Amino acid sequence: MQLTNYSRTMPTSKDVYLFGNFEIDLLRREFRAGGVPIPMGGRSFEIIDVLVRAGGELVSKDDLMAEVWPGAIVEENTLQVHISAVRRALGPERGLLKTSFGRGYRLLGEWAVRDDDTHARTGIVKTPATPPLTTNLPLSLSKLIGRDEAVRELLDLVSAYRVVTLTGTGGIGKTALALEVARRLMPDFPGDVRLIELVSLVDPRLVPSAVVSILNLKLGPDLLSAEAVARGIGNRSLLLVFDNCEHVIDAVAVQVEAIVRTCPRVSIFATSRELLRIDGEYAYRVQPLDVPNEETKLPSDLLAHSAVQLFTTRTKALGSTSAGHNEDLAAVAVVCRRLDGIPLAIEFAAARAATLGLAQVLASFDDFFGSLTSARRIAVPRHQTLRSVLDWSYELLPKQEQRLLRVLSVFSGGFNLEAVLAVSGAGDLAATSEGIANLVGKSLVALDQFGTTSRWRLLETTRMYALEKLKLEGEAESTARRHAEFFRDLVTQKSEARPSPANFALYGREVGNVRAALDWAFSPGGEISVGAVLVAAYAPVWLYLSSMGECGQQVERALSLLDDQSPETARLRMELYIALGLILAYTVAMEEKTDIVLTKALKIAEQLDDVHNQLLTIWSLWNLRLKNGDHRQGMQLAERFLEVSRRSVEPVDILVGERLVGTSLHSRGDQRGARRHLESVIENYATPTNERHSTWYLYDLRMVTCAQLARVLALQGHIQQARQKAQESLEISERLQSPLSTLFALRYAIGSVAFFVGDFAKAERYIERLVNISTKFNILQFLKQGRYIQGMLRIKDGEFATGIEMLRTGLDANMESGGWSLCYPEALGVLAEGYAGQGNFAKAFRTVEDALDWSDQKGERWFDAELLRIKGTLLLQDPRGRNEIAAEENFLQAIRIAKHHGALLWELRATLNLARLSIVQDKLAYAQSMLAPVYDQFAEGFDTPDLISAKEIMDGALL
Repeated sequence: MQLTNYSRTMPTSKDVYLFGNFEIDLLRREFRAGGVPIPMGGRSFEIIDVLVRAGGELVSKDDLMAEVWPGAIVEENTLQVHISAVRRALGPERGLLKTSFGRGYRLLGEWAVRDDDTHARTGIVKTPATPPLTTNLPLSLSKLIGRDEAVRELLDLVSAYRVVTLTGTGGIGKTALALEVARRLMPDFPGDVRLIELVSLVDPRLVPSAVVSILNLKLGPDLLSAEAVARGIGNRSLLLVFDNCEHVIDAVAVQVEAIVRTCPRVSIFATSRELLRIDGEYAYRVQPLDVPNEETKLPSDLLAHSAVQLFTTRTKALGSTSAGHNEDLAAVAVVCRRLDGIPLAIEFAAARAATLGLAQVLASFDDFFGSLTSARRIAVPRHQTLRSVLDWSYELLPKQEQRLLRVLSVFSGGFNLEAVLAVSGAGDLAATSEGIANLVGKSLVALDQFGTTSRWRLLETTRMYALEKLKLEGEAESTARRHAEFFRDLVTQKSEARPSPANFALYGREVGNVRAALDWAFSPGGEISVGAVLVAAYAPVWLYLSSMGECGQQVERALSLLDDQSPETARLRMELYIALGLILAYTVAMEEKTDIVLTKALKIAEQLDDVHNQLLTIWSLWNLRLKNGDHRQGMQLAERFLEVSRRSVEPVDILVGERLVGTSLHSRGDQRGARRHLESVIENYATPTNERHSTWYLYDLRMVTCAQLARVLALQGHIQQARQKAQESLEISERLQSPLSTLFALRYAIGSVAFFVGDFAKAERYIERLVNISTKFNILQFLKQGRYIQGMLRIKDGEFATGIEMLRTGLDANMESGGWSLCYPEALGVLAEGYAGQGNFAKAFRTVEDALDWSDQKGERWFDAELLRIKGTLLLQDPRGRNEIAAEENFLQAIRIAKHHGALLWELRATLNLARLSIVQDKLAYAQSMLAPVYDQFAEGFDTPDLISAKEIMDGALL
């Protein structure tokens, strides 16, 4: 079939093809089965695009390749790769794609064409605004030589396969090739592109932690598994590059397999010396660069080979031109052949040629490769060839540079000049700087420039080689000690330079070095105290990196090795207990363990008269009580915090105490007292001079106070002021670019205020956003609450069965896993209304009683008036017997409690129910007289359903 009129660039408005349960949406570029998009690469979709437009006619292979790869020379096996991908997408109906052997393909079936009015006639698809896509790929600093064909092949493969593993010997260029392909994909890839470097990992169990850190997922230490990480990624569209997998290959295989199985919109590149060996993996063996054979003599022919091109390009970049002369090219070809075309080895050789000359390079090869030449006759593995290059490079260095290279091998993940000076023990700034510069010039050290900051790193092959030399020289133990002590001192320094929110990203770069330091410190020959101090000081950085799991593991590791009776370690144990308690409180359902850990910390802080850590521990315990709904003890802890804060040198600590007391009073039902304390915080707020408030207390003080004050103002009937404060809290959180703070504002401020005043449409939008953000960042505590609040909204909308199922399931999951039980009575009250909507009044009454019992036991009183009002409505609705007297008693009690609590909104709502009962009893005037004094106390919020209903009754509109 000739496709002369075919065009994929401007589809018509009839852009959706349907057959059975399949849909081919040309504008959205989606292939759907049963309405669910099936993952498919771009080239594969273009093939099905061409075939469906052909209307069942045969499309020749040549026409198909011309349309999908216009202007490119494509081999038939590339087409076969994507045809296989289309068949996989068709699943059991793969027979719809018919092959006419030797000719081409046709797509069978009666495909109907649908006018899709949701698409613009111009062919432009309007999609919701999405956050800007991000990447952490390093910039390319030089052209990738000799890999054009490999890049084209990999671009096609990643379009057809979910997992592509680049495998080959060390130094072959797997990482460089993977990064180049990832960069090429970035402009058109519909999601984030992330590099996950595994080179610094020693413990395979930390593979999930590395993924969590790079993707900013929120997982606790007990939830750190391959499956949990995959669930955290969910439906995010991602291209992940797992780099240097071989030393943790089994763990990476488990992690990648879990992601592929769970996350339909994730594509993966992996670089490894061996395959992952998982289902669906495509193995791509990276070949050496093209090397001229011994018969090739002409300079033009020699320069046509990529290995020679790499060598000459690198020597020119280093300021040498000799290797580019025609008479030198034969010698360059010899070097490239002896190095088997391995790019890393060629770059080493080029660096030496630029400084020593090509003749010296050839002479060195003769000396160092004597045994290797004979070994090559029995096919010596290529990694031995690379070792020989490294031996040769090392022996050419002066003794001082050899020692420096050995010292640098202890750094995992990079280093700066200060670190090298401390760990080498040299003390000579000029000599050390010159030594590093020389190693950079000889391509043994790479420079990573971060703005005005210089940082260097060793290629991993070089680092491992130099580390062996360090051990052979007997220097490993002393160097590892100095390395660990340096990073301990770095993160514990008493200055503005120690870890804080302003420089967490900077300290986050050192995570590989911290891991290496801890591995030595906690080893049999290490020093436990060095590691324990480092863990305690680095904990805030792990939290910033979202590596709560790794943080928890390292803290518990340190605590298990420390003597828990020694007075010398008391302060250190206190700091570790605080870090562990905070992590446990926010991530897992281990309340008893968390309480024990924090109580130990508080006891030590009191013994040391450490006000700062007393406050931090009391806050953590208060937060734990808030989480489990124990507001009586929470109130005591809040008052205790406020009392201790008066001894603090940081004035803002008193404001934190005011906020805790205000929050506890609100939960206890005292809205007047709560408002007084919360407004005091707002009025006296000053930016903390010590950033530990946002480091440890997790939320910005002003944001969280505005959120709590919004709730209080709403209950007091100041509707518009409540909306303004709720909006302010959300805006603060958005300026902070903190997902956790944004979730808090959506849940406890802007979402709650909308729900309180009956604006359920707005509440639904806010909670949907909460669910989306908490899903994206895998913040389970808010995701669980969001799910059950969605159930509450369904009930309010009259969808009782769906709402009850969502609410009950969400509540059970939240409570069973130790989730936040704050506002639990509110959820039970709505659940009771749902049961009543279904006619199940026995369950409805039991649920209300459970809520009242909870409030009584836990001291969470803010919703008591509403619970009694709901119970009164149930008494009037119960088909087993309407009890107006009991209902009236509940309404009156609700009014009394609301007045006592200062909750005018609840007072109005209960008075409305009592007024409606009076109207049914033909007592309109009485109803109006009850409502008027309550209504008159409102000065705003007259657009809310309750105030509208009250006005209608007072005007006689409901006669």
